[in-house]
Amino acid sequence: MKILIPTKLDKAASATLIAAGYNVVQDDSVSIEELVNANLDAAGIIVRSEKVTPAIIDSLPGLKCVIRAGAGYDNIDYVYARTKNIDVMNTPGANSNAVAEEVIAMILAAYRYVVPADVTTRAGEWNKKHYMGRELTNKTVGILGLGNIGRLLVKRLQGFECKVLGYDHFLSKQRAMNIGATPTEMDEIFAEADIISLHVPGGPATRNLINAELIGKMKDGAMLINCSRYGVVDEDAIRAAKAAGKNIIYCTDVHPKDAAAMQPSADVADLLLPHLGANTQEANKNAAMRAAQQMIDFFTKGDTSCVINAERPVDLHPAQLQLAAMLGKLAYQAGGCKPIRKIECTFYNNLRSFRKWFTPWILQGAVPGAEHGLMPAAAETSFREHGIVYKAREPKDDKLYDDALTIDIHMEVDGQQIISSVRGIVVDGNPVVSRIAEFDHLYATLGGNTIVLRYADRPGVVAAIGQALSLAGINIENIVAPTDHKSGDSLAVIKTNIPISDDQLQAIAKTISAKLAFAISM
Repeated sequence: MKILIPTKLDKAASATLIAAGYNVVQDDSVSIEELVNANLDAAGIIVRSEKVTPAIIDSLPGLKCVIRAGAGYDNIDYVYARTKNIDVMNTPGANSNAVAEEVIAMILAAYRYVVPADVTTRAGEWNKKHYMGRELTNKTVGILGLGNIGRLLVKRLQGFECKVLGYDHFLSKQRAMNIGATPTEMDEIFAEADIISLHVPGGPATRNLINAELIGKMKDGAMLINCSRYGVVDEDAIRAAKAAGKNIIYCTDVHPKDAAAMQPSADVADLLLPHLGANTQEANKNAAMRAAQQMIDFFTKGDTSCVINAERPVDLHPAQLQLAAMLGKLAYQAGGCKPIRKIECTFYNNLRSFRKWFTPWILQGAVPGAEHGLMPAAAETSFREHGIVYKAREPKDDKLYDDALTIDIHMEVDGQQIISSVRGIVVDGNPVVSRIAEFDHLYATLGGNTIVLRYADRPGVVAAIGQALSLAGINIENIVAPTDHKSGDSLAVIKTNIPISDDQLQAIAKTISAKLAFAISM
């Protein structure tokens, strides 16, 4: 069986595969297209940043598996690969230590002017007086995101006797302290830390997470390091702060594209690197070894635990998976978006036999910034890495909800545990929420723009809500507003034609003295 490696990957991969009896062709001196055309009988490919396009996939009739030796896999058309029954995998976590060490290198390089001092000294200058540096020892370091990289960074900082402040929305305070970081809110970190390092996911949930308000809290001479994703930092806010005279050291290793270009951060960054985080011999070898072993396990054991484009069982309707993601997002919002400690799910009737397939969808719905498209085993690992206990429960015999799904999210609020509970079903192919908290028999269609308001039941509230939405130019497409007679509260679930703004929502909530108010678009 032939495996192609059209990239400069550590030879450990080819050596491992050859020892297992595979025919390996590794060549980074030609393009992937040329290597593929010369080896049309290949059954597997291992790549790094090379693009695996539909044309390449179509060229290899016997291709069964593509592995990205690294975490990201946007360079592979994994959706098209699925249509050809080709599994695509990645090797997440193989590069974590390399990124953690890069952060240390960036701190020391920036503090000691390593780059400009080298350039000017080679030019015959002697600018020792201009390069009065600072020491990392005993500094206060704030880390946003205590995943694999963040935790390793905490360990690497211990030798410098730093005070480490940590923020992770999903970790309990005790778990953060066990890692070696003092749990601290983001605004406090930006006000207190000498150095702040970012290790959060990219995407809409974290776009411009580091904004002008947080940047304005930074101490004079503080350093901000972004080795997470481009777009997490509002660089225009950094630019404006520096223009106003604020002394900030900004170091970044992430860009819109990993390609030669005038990078948009060039004028604002004090240290600018070409995405070197995973670019070490050791990380390359780790990723190579993992990719090789995954390829072997795939062909010899049928192991698909790292597949990111798995096909759902044919008897499982895609709307039921969408229901799981939507209910997860709804429960998270209904609970006030607080740190998650545990998620418990109950699958009824026919859904029980498919429950493992729901795990990735519940993850991506309930946990902001979580990876999408994971296999069930990888999703379970992701839950553990976020410090979240995930459990699929057996239903009680006396409860019959057709093919329904209940999601209970246990959250922590000021040291107290609360449970946000929702249930839903699929009706005529559409995901529907049937219960939120104690409000049952809702049967409100999910998807689109939804407003949820809880308030003390009394006449005129629904009319007041409708009038406020009308004045805002928002049309109500559907509304259900059941009352819980035990609590005396009503819950209005309103579907609208366009999203409501935060200001508009808060104005309505104030008008009706709402006990809960949130808007969600799905």
